[in-house]
Amino acid sequence: MYRITKEFAFSASHQLKDLPPEHQCGRLPGHNYVVVVELASAELNAHGFVRDYHELAPLKRYIDDELDHRHLNDVLGDDMVTAERLAKHLYDWCAAHWPETAAVRVSETPKTWAEYRP
Repeated sequence: MYRITKEFAFSASHQLKDLPPEHQCGRLPGHNYVVVVELASAELNAHGFVRDYHELAPLKRYIDDELDHRHLNDVLGDDMVTAERLAKHLYDWCAAHWPETAAVRVSETPKTWAEYRP
């Protein structure tokens, strides 16, 4: 199986409203998110790619236009926007565009990652 990944970044806020008030994520944190999309295929295309990285530009536009410097609760219409749920949201978006989508990882901090992989 061939696998490629590409990394994207954006800044946004979110709030986990069902947490106790003393929990830090119950407040309004902002993060510098890092997103890694992974595509996989048993075969390469005629150019020797799983998919040309340039073809992933629509994901950058989606992130820049819809997620960057936004409040993710408003964007996703959810009061519990966790990194896990964001990874699933982005996985679904990517899978609708590229059938080779295998996983999406989301980092809120340099030491934490969530991944959605069906």
